[in-house]
Amino acid sequence: MLPALIDITPPSVLPGPVPIGLYGIGYAVAIVVLLLVSQAEARRRGLDPSLVTGALVPVAICAVIGARLYHVIDQWLYYRDHLLAIVLPPYSGLGLYGGIAGAVVGIAWYTHRRGIPFWRALDVVVPGTLFAQAIARWGNFFNQELYGPPTDLPWGITIDCLHRVPAYDCTLRPDLPPATTGFHPLFLYESLWNALGGVLALWLARRPGARLRDGDLASFWMIWYGGGRLALETLRAGWEWTVMGVPTAMLIGGVLVGLGLGTIAWRRRASAAPGTGGTAS
Repeated sequence: MLPALIDITPPSVLPGPVPIGLYGIGYAVAIVVLLLVSQAEARRRGLDPSLVTGALVPVAICAVIGARLYHVIDQWLYYRDHLLAIVLPPYSGLGLYGGIAGAVVGIAWYTHRRGIPFWRALDVVVPGTLFAQAIARWGNFFNQELYGPPTDLPWGITIDCLHRVPAYDCTLRPDLPPATTGFHPLFLYESLWNALGGVLALWLARRPGARLRDGDLASFWMIWYGGGRLALETLRAGWEWTVMGVPTAMLIGGVLVGLGLGTIAWRRRASAAPGTGGTAS
């Protein structure tokens, strides 16, 4: 095994009176980016950008709760013996699927109160959401998680013994020494995939002559993110949350792709029915 290019052990927590997880900081930066991009999208669509700011607090609270809940369920084998760690800092564990689900709940609540079309609101935040996901994934680097099998590729990352999944346990796999064994950085692959998706979403929203219906960008997100996550999960080892032996993250990815394709087809069929018409976004 060739030495990995990225041969460092990153800190997961900033020292201080109250430990702060770098994963949480990554989420905070991601939220700022999401806010700025979404405000620009709202303004471009003729909507009041202050609506995005007004939604920030309730949506962020719902997103963090959802992200934390997803992580706790995913890592329940640990948290069942450390219940206080669920609610006490450093809150270094958050799950993107849970964060997205929580954010959607928050958006649904906010748009209902303000009388804003739900699907249109989702379209406004899709590009920023993909960029935010790209940023938040770097929290996995600091936590030394979301990596794949060993690789000789120059961008392989080292993982210390404490953070190895059982399949790559240092005591059971002496052929995988910590200092010189590189692993596929799945977090990096997903980060780049999400960033590319954000660029494509911006392009689709601005494409001349495009006849997008309200919700089409949201469906694009389902297909793009769900499909990418489904593919990357095939390289991952050490899943804890499974359903009938299938990793939950893979199941959710497949469901998202199906929902994305289904909702696009449903909108086209509904707009083609006599006496109906689609709304371009």
